[in-house]
Amino acid sequence: MSERHTYRVIVRGVWDGLGEASRARLLSEVDDHGLTSMTFTEEGSLTYDRALKHFSWRFTVVSEAADGEEMAAAIAEDRAESALTALGHGFRDLRCTVTDLDTMKVNHKGGRR
Repeated sequence: MSERHTYRVIVRGVWDGLGEASRARLLSEVDDHGLTSMTFTEEGSLTYDRALKHFSWRFTVVSEAADGEEMAAAIAEDRAESALTALGHGFRDLRCTVTDLDTMKVNHKGGRR
């Protein structure tokens, strides 16, 4: 039986070549995609602002530990590309930041005595 890890992946990118319909849709939904919507989910959480320059998409990816962070990044990037393409929004320069929650060291601060 193989070990599975949970990864938090942030996919960042730049909007590119947005048509009028895409711009109008993104701007009409901008309030739903601000700082308060930043959560990690399997489906992903898209955030951007009114400038429509940059965006980020936060994903939770569960995959084989042996495949490592590179596979988690590839899975999340594929999810983002597929969703953005399905929505008809242009983008470029995707890059990922991955955190393996199962190997992350947590420092607990003790109380003062």
